[in-house]
This record gives sequence, C-alpha cells and structure tokens, in this order.
Amino acid sequence: MSKVLIIEDDLSIGEMMSIYLYEEGYQVMRAETGRQGETLFRDFEPDIIVLDIMLPDVDGIQLCTHFRTVSMIPILMVSAKSEVSDRVKGLQTGADDYLCKPFSMRELAARIQALLRRSHVFIPPTAEADEAPGQIVHLDFEKRCLFVHNKMIETTFSEFEIMKLLWQNQGRVYSREELLNRVRGFDSYVTERAIDVHIANLRKKIETDPKEPKYIKTVWGVGYKFLFS
Repeated sequence: MSKVLIIEDDLSIGEMMSIYLYEEGYQVMRAETGRQGETLFRDFEPDIIVLDIMLPDVDGIQLCTHFRTVSMIPILMVSAKSEVSDRVKGLQTGADDYLCKPFSMRELAARIQALLRRSHVFIPPTAEADEAPGQIVHLDFEKRCLFVHNKMIETTFSEFEIMKLLWQNQGRVYSREELLNRVRGFDSYVTERAIDVHIANLRKKIETDPKEPKYIKTVWGVGYKFLFS
C-alpha cells in the first residue's frame, strides 16, 4: 500500500483528497501546515507528497526545495495559481507535476498513480551504454542516481526520467511533445516550456559549458538528443 502525504491548509479540500485516496487504497496522512508536513515527512516516510503552494506558515515553494534537497520522492504540487510562470516556478523548484485548482479527485488519483508508477520502474541500461569506454555520464536506474565523473548529481524526478530516456536512446531525437508524453503521460497538465526548463537544468548539472553542450544537443526545430562524446 503506497503512502501519500497531503500538505493542504484548506480543510474541505484536504479532507476530500484524504477520503478519496483512502478509498482508492492509499495510506494517507494529512498536514495543515508546512511544519506539520515536515514532521510527518520524517515520521510517516511517504511514497509521494501532494503539496499546496499557499500554506499559512511556510511557503510551499520553499518547502518543496527543502524536500528535494533530502529526498527524490515524487512531489505533486497543487495550487489555485494557474499562470504559466507559477507552474514553471514550481517545476523549477523540484516539483514533478503541477495540478491547478479546482481539479477532480479522479484526475488527482490518476496523476499520483502515474508518478508512483514511474518512480518505481526499473529499466536496465543497454549493454552498449553500460560498457561505453571513457563514459563520463552514468545512470544507476535502480538507485535513480545520476553520476558525472563518478560524482553523484542530484536531480528531480522529472529530470531523471528525461535523462534516462535520452541516455538509453543516444542519438535519437525527441520532440518536446514526445518527452512530455513519455515522462508524464498524455493527460498530464504541463507545458512544453517545462521540458526546456528541465533540459536547461540538466545541462547545468552535466555539461562543462551549458551554453555549448556536448551531451544534450538541441536539434533546432525538432527537439533534443543525447550523445556520448
């Protein structure tokens, strides 16, 4: 049984989410403040967090940053803020998905299920990639870790999924739409601009010069591809 931590100060919305997810078979704990959320995060050890941005004591963006520094657990951010800039900010902070209020409980459950499914998927690397001589960038799928020069690099859930797809299919060009569909699913509410943000963040983490990338290449007018240099 997967464990869901809901951090939501609106009592009616929080209760509705808790009841629905419980009936869907999840073990659910709910916090009404950021501080309570931090405590439950340590004690409850959830598999996924549903995090509201506007909390009474701590900004949800800051709380997301805190969670991301200590864990790679999937984070689904929920908010009444529906502007593109708000969604991009949430994703840049480390959220793996962003759901705008109001939303249906059915969609909430579907997104949670999708994030959990992807967080537990293990796909072994291809023999060619695993044995590539002088390989600088390496992925450990089981531990969900990215290594550059044998040094572990922190990534968000979505960054790792994008990197995994490109890394396993080096040389293949993926459009932004394909990356969205492969990483989040066809019904996830996220813009193609978010893919550009994730790519930019990955380049900062693996490239010597992000402005002149050697590994994650832009194919103008099409999308992105990964090359072992």
